[in-house]
Amino acid sequence: MTYRGFLFDLDGTLVDSLPAVVRAWSQWGERHDLRAETVLDYIHGKPAINSLRHFMAGQSEEAIQAEFRWLEQREAEDTEGVQAIAGAHALLTTLNTLQIPWAIVTSGSVPVAHARHRAAGLPMPEVFITAENITRGKPDPEPYLLGAQRLGLQPSACVVVEDAPAGIVAGLEAGCAVVAVNPHGDIARLNEVMLQVHDLTPLQIEKQDNGEFTLLSRA
Repeated sequence: MTYRGFLFDLDGTLVDSLPAVVRAWSQWGERHDLRAETVLDYIHGKPAINSLRHFMAGQSEEAIQAEFRWLEQREAEDTEGVQAIAGAHALLTTLNTLQIPWAIVTSGSVPVAHARHRAAGLPMPEVFITAENITRGKPDPEPYLLGAQRLGLQPSACVVVEDAPAGIVAGLEAGCAVVAVNPHGDIARLNEVMLQVHDLTPLQIEKQDNGEFTLLSRA
């Protein structure tokens, strides 16, 4: 199979932000008498506002928005330990050199996503989709469909690179090929992904004269 572009998730895929995520959401859970494990098992790959609505079901939207602002500020300010996933710099540099279009498609909001992207020192994508751009978050396919549209590509011409169960399902539902990065646990539809890799170092791109490329794994 050949493709024309990439759609990357951010947290856990291009950027290792897990310590910061754990700190912020554990603090939030403590404020609401929720066990950290309960919160962390639910949130990964989903927009923060959707997770808050899940845990704060029955509370007013005003209260939920206030908690969102509290959480967003802490996640945007706390970038200690945030760093690029192994192979991310090299892969994105290769894409830019080969002039292969790519986008970041994250469930994070602009302040949080840009803070972590900046802390990791990654190149700026042509397209940066955040929570503000969508109405339905992962596992709905809308974020990846929008990313493909903004790149001017058909979803079937795109490779989604994801780590979270919600994102993997979103990519598959969008009709993209999916690379799963260090997937954990019992993930639905993992048997449908194109490749599974521990990090981004094994990925190898071979571009053709017509602009399409093939994707291989050295692992």
